[in-house]
Amino acid sequence: MAPDAAARPTRAELRLAAREQSRAQRRGAAKAATRTALLRVALPSVAALGVAAAAAVTVQNEADQHAQAAGRTARTAVDAPGTQDSPNGPDNPADGGAEAAKTAARQAVAAGDPAQASRGDARQPLAGAQPADAQGTPDAQPSAEPVKPKVVMPVARHGLGELFGEAGTHWANRHTGIDFPVDGGSEVMAVTDGTIRTQWNPSYGYMTVLKMSDGTEAWYCHLRAYKVRKGPVKQGDVIAFVGSSGNSTGPHLHFEIRPAGSGPVDPLPWFLANGLDPR
Repeated sequence: MAPDAAARPTRAELRLAAREQSRAQRRGAAKAATRTALLRVALPSVAALGVAAAAAVTVQNEADQHAQAAGRTARTAVDAPGTQDSPNGPDNPADGGAEAAKTAARQAVAAGDPAQASRGDARQPLAGAQPADAQGTPDAQPSAEPVKPKVVMPVARHGLGELFGEAGTHWANRHTGIDFPVDGGSEVMAVTDGTIRTQWNPSYGYMTVLKMSDGTEAWYCHLRAYKVRKGPVKQGDVIAFVGSSGNSTGPHLHFEIRPAGSGPVDPLPWFLANGLDPR
């Protein structure tokens, strides 16, 4: 066989190459068709999404505008004269405009404008509201007990016999206290807080001395007996009993006040200065 004849392809090889080329062309055409189909489907979908989004934005803007308009309408209705609660009562037909304004204000809250509607609702009084001072204070404490006088009576009965400074045959000089003409055995009380001591004196008989915090002393004289001989006592404590011991003509309580470092003074002004009148 000649060399050129051996180099040329046979008919069978040419047919095989033609088939392979045809197959490659068909595969390329199929891929191109597939890409074209995808583009045809995708492009309209993207366009549709864009239109839908734009429509949603438009609808939202319109809803916001309607809500704001409703809020302005509610505020105007609430603020306008004649929309407040009428003295005719809530069921009176004349109050229809006011009730409509209130309803519009509440609808404004649901429409998305609570700041506008709240102004109208804030103007409505609370049902049953009353002034704070008319309701009283639930936790108010009861009034405190009356303040006790600084001193109390040394005996239960008011009334005086001999007064301070009087002259008489019973005293070497003048009377150094005041006398309470009460029955023998009557209780004698501490006129205020202090400390007790007791002693015997030929003129005063059995006597009790009550020393107060400022040094003032109260003398109780002509006693029958002691109940407290010494130690601290409180205002009103029973400390002794009325008698007629010492230089005495009958049962009575001889009472003296002696400021610290001083002799006896008139007990009546001392009682009066402490808010108590023994007469």
